[in-house]
Amino acid sequence: MAKSSLLPLTLCFIVLFQCCSAQLAQVISRLQEEGQKQTRSRQFDQCQLNRLNAAEPSRRIQSEAGVTEIWDENDDQFQCAGVIAIRHRIQQRGLVLPAYNNAPKLIYVAQGRGIHGAVIPGCPETFQSSQSQSQEQRPSSRDQHQKVRQIREGDILAVPAGVSDWIYNNGQSQLVLVAIVDTSNPANQLDENFRKFFLAGNPQQEIQGQSQSVRGESPRERKQNSGNIFSGFDDGTLAEAFNINPELARRMKNERDDRGIIVRVKGELDIVLPRQSREEEEHERREKDNGIEETFCTARLKQNIDEPSRADVFNPRAGRMTTIDSFNLPILRFLGLSAQKVVLYRNALMTPYWNINAHGIHYFNRGSGRVQVVDHRGQTVFDGEVREGQILVIPQNFVVVKRASEQGLECVSFKTNDQAQISQLAGRVSTIRAMPEEVLSNAFQISREDARRIKYNREEVSLFSPRTPSGPRD
Repeated sequence: MAKSSLLPLTLCFIVLFQCCSAQLAQVISRLQEEGQKQTRSRQFDQCQLNRLNAAEPSRRIQSEAGVTEIWDENDDQFQCAGVIAIRHRIQQRGLVLPAYNNAPKLIYVAQGRGIHGAVIPGCPETFQSSQSQSQEQRPSSRDQHQKVRQIREGDILAVPAGVSDWIYNNGQSQLVLVAIVDTSNPANQLDENFRKFFLAGNPQQEIQGQSQSVRGESPRERKQNSGNIFSGFDDGTLAEAFNINPELARRMKNERDDRGIIVRVKGELDIVLPRQSREEEEHERREKDNGIEETFCTARLKQNIDEPSRADVFNPRAGRMTTIDSFNLPILRFLGLSAQKVVLYRNALMTPYWNINAHGIHYFNRGSGRVQVVDHRGQTVFDGEVREGQILVIPQNFVVVKRASEQGLECVSFKTNDQAQISQLAGRVSTIRAMPEEVLSNAFQISREDARRIKYNREEVSLFSPRTPSGPRD
């Protein structure tokens, strides 16, 4: 009898625990959202923008095996969005030195192939070298490390704040990466300056940003103060921490290393890297968040945004649009970031729209076109041509329209929300389409017939084909 009486009590406890867990998850999610709002509210004073510009990188850092380009972090539009934009051009056998940032980042692989490694604290070293060894090899010579990933053109890589990562070009061409670091993210509890902590090498001071330079410091002094994180420790402490001799500890500081941020690997980088099978690629393509939280150790950190089969919107006469957010790449929930790729065919138009809950940082990676942006006063803050390699920031709620040139236009938008939403002004799923004709007629002081034309003359969604020479329908 005692055992049977405990059964209902146990069931009640389980139900109560599950309810409390669900409520706790909702509270945590709400607190994270509130924290993000509070952090980004610091940017309000910097979003009084009268003019935007399609920006080119303002700084260029030459390294042994590549070039790093940085956009001006003091530019008003980057200050408004609270982000830093960086582009790496990595030569064959070039290795971007291991480092971590004070804020999360999204990386777009604009060109080439390579290998990406991210070291997540506390996760096991699941990649191990072959057990078959010659007699001369000792067991200690076997290597093991955390998972590494093959990357290719079109991949979006997500790297949380404080997670060390490195990238190597093992392809046959230049590897080009465009990264957005979200310094206004709640994960960054320092100030809003960009900080990169190198685990090796003797990187140049310029990577830390102009705001990090000390007043009155000469170029020589800046170079002397630009070592990796081991440079500040004495040799004895490092030797004891790693159980090595002081000479090897001293070499870890790379004090005379002038190779820069991207170094050249001698020969090929010999690491454990199993090939990805077609079945695994297909599994990644179909994989969705099933409601069970991914752990950081097993979470996917990449997804390809260029594959036409992944498109959310496709118009054979206009182009395609693909979104990567926390629904199809769950790790983005923890970063509070997402990305969208728009491919416009020649002379095609993307509907006028605004970002409801995010800033958009647009990187134009192919072609050219015309972009217009309008603020809350109905003033044009940007109206000009954009071309490959430029970045244009579209602040939250500013209305934007894009039109491709004869060469077409491709654009990757990094967004400061893991579930960024847009509101369209024209087309079949637009705000105007959803309003009654009478409302439009009275609001615009037009006839009901004209209101009907405004609502229904565009039946396409998001991406519009070029208007025919005969003009609009009557």
